[in-house]
Amino acid sequence: MSEEIPAARDGSDGDAARGGLGRLLPRFVAGLVLAILVVSGLILFGDARQLATALRDFKWWLIAPILALTLWNYALRFAKWQLYLRALRIRDVSPATSGLVFLTGFSMSITPGKVGELIKAVFLRRLTGLPVNRGSAIVAAERLTDGLAMIALAAIGLTQFNYGRPFLAVAAVAAVAAVVLLQRPRLLTPLLARAERLPVVGRHVAHAEAFVDASNVLFRPRLLATAVLLGMVSWAGECAAFYLVLTGLGVQGTLHLLLVATFVIAVSSLVGAVSMLPGGLGIADASVAGMLLILVTAPEMTRSVSVAATLLIRFSTLWFAVLLGLGALALLRRRLADGNHTPVPNAAPLEQRT
Repeated sequence: MSEEIPAARDGSDGDAARGGLGRLLPRFVAGLVLAILVVSGLILFGDARQLATALRDFKWWLIAPILALTLWNYALRFAKWQLYLRALRIRDVSPATSGLVFLTGFSMSITPGKVGELIKAVFLRRLTGLPVNRGSAIVAAERLTDGLAMIALAAIGLTQFNYGRPFLAVAAVAAVAAVVLLQRPRLLTPLLARAERLPVVGRHVAHAEAFVDASNVLFRPRLLATAVLLGMVSWAGECAAFYLVLTGLGVQGTLHLLLVATFVIAVSSLVGAVSMLPGGLGIADASVAGMLLILVTAPEMTRSVSVAATLLIRFSTLWFAVLLGLGALALLRRRLADGNHTPVPNAAPLEQRT
């Protein structure tokens, strides 16, 4: 008999499910406004005329393999999502519907700190009854294991570059510390018990306890190792996509350039995540353009080329994901409204999953 995940102690998850989408919309709009400002700043930095020339000379036929590598990343991350659902005994949704739920998180990639990805936990509750505070543990596990995978990929670049070593060291220590705490809920239980007696914080402790209980399952060593390995292979697809972007802009393809592409994508993604800005907008973009100018010594790497590379890879990853997510969100909401989602036959009710 597997470990049972107890239910939340109050009914406020229903409020989260009903009001989640409405609360996320203003944050999404704010992310769009910030995106316009960031793109405008990049155009000014790269010189609009020279930037237009760089984009015109880009080998546009490479967009197909670039997007294919991005989809490779999404496919393996979906495999990890399915592993987490299985770990929490969620079998009430078909793979197709689960895929739509997974993709809806991309629609909120440009919310601050990607908090909008919790929309996946909202839809899981509507489909399976899983409390939102438990579904959010899956989202947190995805983010943390992706971060560990990025740190590992960046470490490959550290064999060649000295840039960013203190930041990566701090990020690695923080990520490992978070994993250790979530693997040992007994360390957190006394703190949560004390917090429960506090006037304002106390009413949220039940949610924190549910999150910790689910996280204890999701961060078990074997599942953690599998998730991080999947993360490394999946995100390597986007690193390869960035390599194609650079060669498409005329930079000579070499092993050194592949290492640069891997290092830049990994570090800029981590910096963007730590910044908590919507989609890492501004911080991640500046990191990509700046590190290219520092690490690529080829004469082809000008400011306009670095900005062109930044715009192309951000479109092929961040904005491509947002478009996919919005499509999945529209389709999933239509399915739910029409009652057309397909549950897995003979799925056990939530309270019977043992």
